[in-house]
Amino acid sequence: MAEGSIETYESEDRVFPPTADFASAALTNDRSMYEEAEADYEAFWARQARELLTWDQDFHTTLEWELPFAQWFIGGKLNMSVNCLDRHVDAGLGDRVAYHWEGEPGDQRTITYTDLLADVERFANVMLSLGLSKGDRVAIYMPMIPELPVAMLACTRIGVVHSVIFGGFSPDAITDRCEDADAKMVITADAGYRRGAPSALKPNVDAALAAGAPSVEHVVVVDRCGTDPEMVEGRDHWWHDVMAEAAPHCPPESMDAEDLLYILYTSGTTAKPKGIMHTTGGYLAQVAFTQKYVFDLKPDSDVWWCGADIGWVTGHSYIVYGPLTLGATQVMYEGTPDTPRQELRSADRSTWDKDRLWDIIERYGVTQLYTAPTAIRTFMRWGAQWPNSHDLSSLRLLGTVGEPINPEAWMWYHEFIGGESCPIVDTWWQTETGANMITPLPGVVPTKPGSATLPIPGVFAEVVDDAGDVVKEGGGYLTLSRPWPGMLRGIWGDPERYHDTYWSTYEGRYFAGDGARRDADGYLWLLGRVDDVMNVSGHRISTSEVESALVDHPAVAEAAVVGAKDEITGQAIVGYVILIGSAELTDSLRSEIRQHVANKLGPTARPKAVFIVPDLPKTRSGKIMRRLLRDVADGQVLGDTTTLADPGVVAEIRDRAAESDEE
Repeated sequence: MAEGSIETYESEDRVFPPTADFASAALTNDRSMYEEAEADYEAFWARQARELLTWDQDFHTTLEWELPFAQWFIGGKLNMSVNCLDRHVDAGLGDRVAYHWEGEPGDQRTITYTDLLADVERFANVMLSLGLSKGDRVAIYMPMIPELPVAMLACTRIGVVHSVIFGGFSPDAITDRCEDADAKMVITADAGYRRGAPSALKPNVDAALAAGAPSVEHVVVVDRCGTDPEMVEGRDHWWHDVMAEAAPHCPPESMDAEDLLYILYTSGTTAKPKGIMHTTGGYLAQVAFTQKYVFDLKPDSDVWWCGADIGWVTGHSYIVYGPLTLGATQVMYEGTPDTPRQELRSADRSTWDKDRLWDIIERYGVTQLYTAPTAIRTFMRWGAQWPNSHDLSSLRLLGTVGEPINPEAWMWYHEFIGGESCPIVDTWWQTETGANMITPLPGVVPTKPGSATLPIPGVFAEVVDDAGDVVKEGGGYLTLSRPWPGMLRGIWGDPERYHDTYWSTYEGRYFAGDGARRDADGYLWLLGRVDDVMNVSGHRISTSEVESALVDHPAVAEAAVVGAKDEITGQAIVGYVILIGSAELTDSLRSEIRQHVANKLGPTARPKAVFIVPDLPKTRSGKIMRRLLRDVADGQVLGDTTTLADPGVVAEIRDRAAESDEE
């Protein structure tokens, strides 16, 4: 096998660890949690909540369920910041490192649990001094710096609801979210480092507040990059000034288990984003359970690194609340991992662009790495020589999150990053679910490359057909048939939309738009969003299926597919692919790739065109913006590109498409 390449294989035949009798060994070791949850899932979650969390007052009722509204751990009271900080400091673990933080220029900070608690208490007092109180909403628009989790935890300490806005969003997005939540404060920074330069944040907040959101009374600004932004007298406050004046201790507010913890906005089928609501007790119980058992986190010895951005739910659950609840040490990184440290930027960029992430793993001794399939495919494109140049022997578990991972990328991750010895947990979940839902438990559930495997104990997922009947084997729609602790409690200000969006398609079932296939062993294979489909001559073809077939070709590292307008077939499949470093671009290779898809999925799925591109248009979080590729395919004026990590990539793709002679 060539360095960095992946052999072709039938993924369902590959089981890790290998077993001669898979069907009878689907749960190889300890089945007790699955059996306990199957027998009484309410009692199972009650036990987890009591064992993993510190309660001010025990709950008297585990669940009240009146479809579609759930309440978990009724009567219980607790505080999130106490569970994340105080209890560890009180147990004598204050000197344990909470975050090894690394800024993109190369600046570093080591933050202990004592340090973090002190900052959280001070900033909680800052908010109280500025008139915030329990139940108020605060918007947080920050780069990946330690002040971000400080701000979130300070909100939880006094019962203020936070709404984190991804730092790559535009002023319009800030206005919309602040207005919808009626936010009283915005916490931001002057800028954050991104690909070697400051990326402005405070000017975006100013533009957003000039356009609307009159409820915002105060803006607190961290001076991250020294860009000297304009400060509005009476409204704007420097973080370092208000922190210097704040009292050092702030007693925690005892919160009801069902008190609102945060709002996180996610896209929907309309132009208005949905304000997903998560409450305190149930969310934290499931996050803590999955952090401990899905990721096998041992806080006394492990160094955890979730490569997500806190602007998304992954960062909420597995950079802030999950690891800190268990008292773990973790790595937090600002910016993109392919940007060299400041002192190395005059060196050979072709080397250091691809070296940063592995250098961090080696220096901090990272034991678990949780990242997205998009990132893994990027690593594949760079080649195996980069991770192989570092000692990654500290890694003992790998995880993937986001869109379904293709088996080839899974195997590359297993071989070149995990050294063929690390288990991989491929996780399915959503902003709405709050925490992992379908994923293997290491050492308990054998894995298959590309499959998220089975629901975790206490979660009940089923594939159904168009009529809502359960599919025992085959493809259909992924639904959840029972409530779960980390579930969303609704959409902020719009309970009717909550019901219509998630609970109206299949009676009594949660359905958020994902397709899935169930194999003969009961394993689930995510197929992506069912609304990401193309209608080719009356055939509904999933973009994710075609993308998976494209990256199955040994020359393809990454791919994106869209349906372009076609006068004859309605839509035609157009693929955009990135080749692995050793592949040579030829017309015959384009034809070969198209035929490869036809061989995998049938002639109807054969792309009409395949464009070889240098990169794909991605947001700063790594999400591919397929609507821009659709604009290119249809010859339309390009839509907004401001949220892209590299806005210039679309123009280059358009130029490549114009030059192509593909039929």
